[in-house]
Amino acid sequence: MVRAIVGANWGDEGKGKITDMFARDADIVIRYQGGANAGHTIINDYGKFALHLLPSGVFRGNAVNIIGNGVALDIEKLATELNSLVSAGVPAPRLLVSERAQILMPYHVMLDTYEEERLKDRKFGSTKSGIAPFYSDKYAKIGFQVCDLFHAENLKEKLTAVCDTKNQLLEHVYRKPLLDVEELFGVMMHYRDLVAPYVCDTGKYVRQAIKDGKNILLEGQLGSLKDTDFGIYPMVTSSSTLAGFGCVGAGIPPYAIKEIVAVTKAYSSAVGAGEFVSEIFGDEADLMRNHGGDAGEYGATTGRPRRMGWFDCVATRYGCEVQGATSVVLTALDCLSYLSEIKVCTAYEIDGEIIRDFPVTPLLKKAKPVLTTLKGFGRDIRGIKNYNDLPEEAKAYVEFIEKEIGFKIDMVSNGPGREEILTR
Repeated sequence: MVRAIVGANWGDEGKGKITDMFARDADIVIRYQGGANAGHTIINDYGKFALHLLPSGVFRGNAVNIIGNGVALDIEKLATELNSLVSAGVPAPRLLVSERAQILMPYHVMLDTYEEERLKDRKFGSTKSGIAPFYSDKYAKIGFQVCDLFHAENLKEKLTAVCDTKNQLLEHVYRKPLLDVEELFGVMMHYRDLVAPYVCDTGKYVRQAIKDGKNILLEGQLGSLKDTDFGIYPMVTSSSTLAGFGCVGAGIPPYAIKEIVAVTKAYSSAVGAGEFVSEIFGDEADLMRNHGGDAGEYGATTGRPRRMGWFDCVATRYGCEVQGATSVVLTALDCLSYLSEIKVCTAYEIDGEIIRDFPVTPLLKKAKPVLTTLKGFGRDIRGIKNYNDLPEEAKAYVEFIEKEIGFKIDMVSNGPGREEILTR
């Protein structure tokens, strides 16, 4: 059975913890899109970890962890991440890398950085991880698949042609130092040595696993509102963040996915630019940020303070719909324990009209939140083991959100740890 774990919002919803939890019973965990531009924070018996490329099943010895063909593969960062796990006492994970995964090149990071510099106050708020240039090259058909590393003669020829194109850009647009083909070829041979032990036809491997009745998790990066098509375009990521893309990014048939678990947080947060209707500012935002998670709401990749806001029912309902959610997990409920009153965005006001459907970006820019105020919990809820033992106000908050978004909330997280999860 295939289950997808995906984000219903802007990312940072707590998908890593939920994937880690479900991975207890999984045979295979697959990252199917995105790259090292975002992270999943996991807290377990080994410590606290921010994973960027590795699937969140790496702490479970029972699971084979796969980096699928849809991932932007930064091989150097993958090797560093693997080494850091082992150095922290985590048993070396069982890892496979798709031979069709495309390689994030050093010049992708450079071009990402140069473009943000060029745009100045019009920049996209990129993490400068090279993701947009990477996917641009992939679809322009000038990228490199992992399998190319093992065919040196063809690789050198293609690399020469690509460097010629990139050097035109570097010289005439950015006025930066040019690429050296021989130097880059040496880097790619280094990449080959790093990744060689893990490379295989992962699509074939997973399709056979489905036939054998294995339990498979698809782990999505970021969330619905960062999807290239359905997100807050153009302030989105450069890959599809939806469960539907899991079929492409993991190489499995579309009918294979049986469950789609959409993860949403009990409040809203976002890293980077873009429309964020329920956003709060100043001291109010700082207070919420510093109560968020185990170490506050700061980006796992960049360390940037996340933008904060009240739970957005309009955005979350839409996020669950485009994901095709079969169930919802609400995380970080405990982080709201400090509030005597909690606000929830239940609709948007645009040009004097109240709407409950998530609009396209030009309309979203004009949207103002319509807020409902609920009573706070009055006490810390961490340590509670049973949903029914939560304060009545906490249960009322969960049930209010469930009714507003129209999707069943099956689980509620009341702490960052692996076992801090309540089943309803």
